[in-house]
Amino acid sequence: MSGLQADYLARLTDLMSSPNPPTAPDRRFSDESWQTGPFAWGAALYSLNAEFLQKMANAVEGESKSRERLRFATQQWVDMMSPANFLLTNPEAQKKLLDTRGESLWTGIQNMLADLQKGHISQTDELAFEVGRNVATTPGSVVFQNDLIQLIQYTPTTDRVGSRPLLMVPPCINKFYIMDLQPDNSLVAYAVAQGHTVFMVSWRNVQADQSRLTWDDYVERGVIEAVRTVREITGQPTINLLGFCVGGTLVATAASALAARGERWVESLTLLTTLLDFSDPGVLGLFVDEAFVSYKEATIGGGGLMHGRELATTFNFLRPNDLVWNYVVSNYLKGEPPPAFDLLYWNSDSTNLPGPMFCWYLRHMYLQNELRIPGRLASAGEPIDLGAIGVPTYVYGSRDDHIVPWRAAYESTQLLKGPVRFVMGASGHIAGVINPAHRNRRNYWVGASCPPSAEQWFSEAEEVPGSWWPDWTQWLTKFQGERRIAPRSPGSARFTVLEPAPGSYVRQKA
Repeated sequence: MSGLQADYLARLTDLMSSPNPPTAPDRRFSDESWQTGPFAWGAALYSLNAEFLQKMANAVEGESKSRERLRFATQQWVDMMSPANFLLTNPEAQKKLLDTRGESLWTGIQNMLADLQKGHISQTDELAFEVGRNVATTPGSVVFQNDLIQLIQYTPTTDRVGSRPLLMVPPCINKFYIMDLQPDNSLVAYAVAQGHTVFMVSWRNVQADQSRLTWDDYVERGVIEAVRTVREITGQPTINLLGFCVGGTLVATAASALAARGERWVESLTLLTTLLDFSDPGVLGLFVDEAFVSYKEATIGGGGLMHGRELATTFNFLRPNDLVWNYVVSNYLKGEPPPAFDLLYWNSDSTNLPGPMFCWYLRHMYLQNELRIPGRLASAGEPIDLGAIGVPTYVYGSRDDHIVPWRAAYESTQLLKGPVRFVMGASGHIAGVINPAHRNRRNYWVGASCPPSAEQWFSEAEEVPGSWWPDWTQWLTKFQGERRIAPRSPGSARFTVLEPAPGSYVRQKA
């Protein structure tokens, strides 16, 4: 620490003796109003203090998880105390206050009061979007529902389709339309356009009367029931199955339970930003310890809700500059309306979880990491062994994912015994996945095999420009089955159309 103190004092002395403060290397201070006068000094001093606070946190010795928590808390404090976050120290907000003769401040106060009523900071113009009108618009029909899910069958857009269907299972902690935002960036519409017969699980936004649902309910009455129904509607003995985030964890659990029953209903598996081995659970792992899990079990483990608003707040503070303070500055200090952005509208459309299901997931996955151990867990009445699934699997991880680190996603390749293809895309948890092929943005990495080490895989991987979507559909086409004339109508004699897509469950608010 003494070396850090000496370095800090030397840097501070240099800063104070300089005739002009250096430009702070931070996009929050990129406006020219931060480049001169006291505001420039404030930004430079803040940047210096922030740098050394983080260095001090990194220098602390001790148990690994405690050190990570200290770093996280320090980063939260540093981000909160930015001079950009306060009217008295933000020259951009002050200039706007003068230019608008106080109107910006009045509007900012109104924005803040409106957000207090909503219970969350507005990240987008929430009136600009409506589910079924301009998000979640891929044509289709709800062909099955129970008290936990609706099952959507999408309308073909090609004359001929693969006989073997594709069932998509989204994370139950969010609405399904992250995979069907708008036609321009819809993974659903893209898969349909490739000639797949696509089905989607839409999880119900559970309320108080469903507060005792368990993880097994989500596996059996959610995933397995959806798989059974898709098989019956299409007349196919096996289907292709895709899971996204915790949807992937549920899908893998369900596939293992089916294998234990001798039901070989899955032809191929796709796992997108999914954790099966929770050894490295990302920044969320910092919050999960015995005390936290025991507290949740005592309060909602026997029945109750993990409210979507609480989950959304937690996820937002994993990236506070982008998802919290950015909007405090623009919405409140500057009085600006938030822009219309489909992904952020989805992000604010939160989902409740039943307490018993949530607590079981925390304890057995995040805390005790038991899913990776053959036979340690039982679900849907069966011992769970991921190695018994034994089907070709496409595993995708995002390079900058802070929720499912790509190396943690890679560990799934060591647990699954069938042929596995691992692909890593650029960007984060959501933007890496939702990367439309036609935009030709970013890049991805592919390897010829899946060696034991993620680092070895990366050292041998080939970087490819553009979206990973074409690579996935090329892989999936091998399991599509024979091409046949697209069905004229959705569902079947037993499973008739209940309502148009996107259905009513997705419209339920937390």
